Amino acid sequence: MTVQSDVYVIILITIILAAAIILLSKKFDQADPLEKPKGILVPILWAVQTVYGTVKDNVGENYAKRLTPYVLVLWVYIFVSNIISLFGFSSPTANLSVTLLLAFLTWLMIQVVELKYQGIGGYLHGFLEPIPVMLPMNIFGKFSTMVSMSLRLFGNILCGGIMMQLIYSFCQFISNKLVGLVVGSNIQAFNFIAPILAPLLHAYFDLFAGFIQTLVFVTLTIVLIGNDIPEDVKKA
Repeated sequence: MTVQSDVYVIILITIILAAAIILLSKKFDQADPLEKPKGILVPILWAVQTVYGTVKDNVGENYAKRLTPYVLVLWVYIFVSNIISLFGFSSPTANLSVTLLLAFLTWLMIQVVELKYQGIGGYLHGFLEPIPVMLPMNIFGKFSTMVSMSLRLFGNILCGGIMMQLIYSFCQFISNKLVGLVVGSNIQAFNFIAPILAPLLHAYFDLFAGFIQTLVFVTLTIVLIGNDIPEDVKKA
């Protein structure tokens, strides 16, 4: 049995995030609640309050208290996984198994909320609406959210990695040609074009695209769960 290299990266990210959470928790425990936050606590508090406000607007205050920790971990985990290729590691989110599992967790939470407020009868009856002949399409539609969310994240991150590989290959080709013009022969030259061109493209394909795809995945998670919670429950 062969273990995919992504497994080691996933373990590494998990260890780093777990250590960061433990250290930050200790900082918050040691902080004086009567004093103004300072240092690393300021951006962390801002991020938590921003995410909590977004979750609260979509699912209500009661659910926000339970859902916000999951959303925060999802935010950090996906974003770190998206940009870790900048440090020479393979991105876990460029692996369909990883994105499918993340989408499955969101999909499972959606089903739990639907069952809670529709009941088993209403949940099953939804497969026959508006007419019973729609049963196959409704079954497919029930799983389409999970499939589309996983493929969107996987496809964008994978394509970004492929584009950067092509760009590095192109830079190597140009470097070889330019050196060949000087020395008069075709040689394998140092890829001096890449350090000039690659940083700007990394900023787009890794940082910007990684942030956008994280935002899309997390936003869909919040909105889709919130759509199945009755308005009177959200306002309670």
